[in-house]
Amino acid sequence: MKINIKNPIIFFDLETTGINVAEDRIVEISYIKVYPNGKEESETIRVNPGIHIPEGATALHGITDADVAEAPTFKEIAKHISKVFEGCDLAGYNSDRFDIPLLAEEMIRADAKFDVSRRKMIDVQTIFHKMEQRTLAAAYKFYCGKTLENAHSAGADTRATYEVLQAQLDRYPELPNDVAALSEFSSFNRNVDFAGKMVYDENGCEVFNFGKYKGKKVIDVFKKDPSYYDWMMKGIFTLNTKKTLTELWINYQRNK
Repeated sequence: MKINIKNPIIFFDLETTGINVAEDRIVEISYIKVYPNGKEESETIRVNPGIHIPEGATALHGITDADVAEAPTFKEIAKHISKVFEGCDLAGYNSDRFDIPLLAEEMIRADAKFDVSRRKMIDVQTIFHKMEQRTLAAAYKFYCGKTLENAHSAGADTRATYEVLQAQLDRYPELPNDVAALSEFSSFNRNVDFAGKMVYDENGCEVFNFGKYKGKKVIDVFKKDPSYYDWMMKGIFTLNTKKTLTELWINYQRNK
């Protein structure tokens, strides 16, 4: 079943130096941009991360330091990626927890525009886990009847993710063919920041989602323990989390 879309939607996948959103870097990005009229554009770009690609990461995606030695840095492609992604809804596999937060980190480091506050985000893995609870390779086999060749290459994973979502729409008539509804269904939490350190509660208020203040409103923590803001800003948190927290802190200071 074709996806019912009103805005262009980008299916994308990252291959990286590791799984630490705050510290690891992109070594390959691949996307398929789908327009409402059905037109598709795709691209795969190797990226020099500027750091060593650990052997464990290479074992997964097959990309070595030598493979990206002459590739552009992310900063050199950031404006291009920003332009391609601008105004588009997003979809990926485990994208809410990993690909989108890590891409946001790279964009912040490159001082490039990456505003997804008004975009819808579909995580195909979440839909799959809610329906079947398997891996991408199993999802591809289950929904599409195909074996996923070259798993952990960004291009193959991106194409598989796109095909799986279309097959999910065919298999589950109860799934709405609507990007906004799919975005809501494929999210476990309403995150304030990409890493989910802060989420919205049932009243739309920002609350911490970790640590000793888990479940407490951010503004109440600012009032009770203002040093917590400094602790987080000095801690090992993603740039996006710190940027979002700072915006909340500035707003709190203005309204004191």
